[in-house]
Amino acid sequence: MTTLTPDTIAHLAAHLERAELEAFAVDKITDDHPGMDEDDAYAIQHEIRRRKIGRGARIVGYKAGLTSRAKMRQMGVETPSYGFLADYFAVPDGGEVAMAELIHPKVEPELAFVTKAPLRGPSCHMAQVLAATDFVLPAVEIIDSRYRDFRFDVNSVIADNSSSSRFVLGGRMGRLEDQDLPSLGVVLEKNGEPVAFGAGAAVLGHPASAIAMVVNLLGRRGEELPAGSIVLSGSITEAIAVQAGDAVTMRAQGLGSLSVRFR
Repeated sequence: MTTLTPDTIAHLAAHLERAELEAFAVDKITDDHPGMDEDDAYAIQHEIRRRKIGRGARIVGYKAGLTSRAKMRQMGVETPSYGFLADYFAVPDGGEVAMAELIHPKVEPELAFVTKAPLRGPSCHMAQVLAATDFVLPAVEIIDSRYRDFRFDVNSVIADNSSSSRFVLGGRMGRLEDQDLPSLGVVLEKNGEPVAFGAGAAVLGHPASAIAMVVNLLGRRGEELPAGSIVLSGSITEAIAVQAGDAVTMRAQGLGSLSVRFR
């Protein structure tokens, strides 16, 4: 149950979305609204989503956030979350990202699940996710908190669409029957040098568990995950900061590689 008024939720959504679209940092919103809870945070996120849809953006999927122990430690939070992916977040494999459009981006190696059947919570489990998945792909998520110095608490980051910004899909489509996702290894390289290593088990023990978590959180608000959705399962390693001129490559065991440049 939300504690903020509808007007406050609308105001905070407009404030955070403007920070995203115009690429400037703001103070975390719980500084001025310390009593806001998780329901308030998702209400703000969903209002941002509504605003984007109203302007013609298409929602292509979701991302699980804060699902690896490394990421939880790095960000000082303990609760996973989710955010939505708008169509304009997508960057082609080998493409470029303009730093002027972002504030202080970081990159994360992830696995993307593409669904072939709808999923609905609140009791979705990993087996249902696996049955509803068409294939998986390597992905790099480019996160970009709108909060100054990447400092936030869990309710502030949920409201800020879980730091969603851009994402890149690439490599090869992998059928689940051919993959051992918990042991699937990834390497993240920056400018040709390896900077982070990990395996799928870093994401809640199995990346499909993160997808079930997203479905169940959506189910709390009476929403389902449609067939054909892209869902990023969360970072396998800590997030790595990037700047103009950097080139990032992700290599995933058995699934090839993808790359992105920053200018």
